[in-house]
Amino acid sequence: MEEKSYIGGVVSGLKSLGTGLKTTMREFFTPKITEQYPENRDSNEMFERFRGSLTMPHNEQNEHKCVGCGLCQMACPNGSIKVTSEFYETPDGKKKKRLVKYEYDLGCCMFCMLCTRACPHGAITFDQSYENAVFNRAKLVKVLNHPGSHVEEKK
Repeated sequence: MEEKSYIGGVVSGLKSLGTGLKTTMREFFTPKITEQYPENRDSNEMFERFRGSLTMPHNEQNEHKCVGCGLCQMACPNGSIKVTSEFYETPDGKKKKRLVKYEYDLGCCMFCMLCTRACPHGAITFDQSYENAVFNRAKLVKVLNHPGSHVEEKK
């Protein structure tokens, strides 16, 4: 390996310093895109593909689209969904399945979206919520179906 002279080392150091200063000055004058969180909490919007937490949308009559089939539970690779359903008899004598409880563990969810893709009725979606910090992991287990809710009737 060839050694540099004293002057060659100084020139090489100055060249390296100039490259670093050029990068610093270029970044100093570019527009900033940093979000000022939490000051902008009210106006902050996440990008469209962001996956916050799993939700089950309900309409004004407290109805949802989940029939309790359990396909989302089977598609979940790490068991963060637990669907509890039961069979009941309709007035015309048929047996049907209905959702009793839909539990979702946000703490072990890896946001892969396999559950939403597996759902044939489009009953679950990911929302844009991003403030999920808690002091107790038990608070990350959520029941998604509202009390007294039932399946949306087909029209």
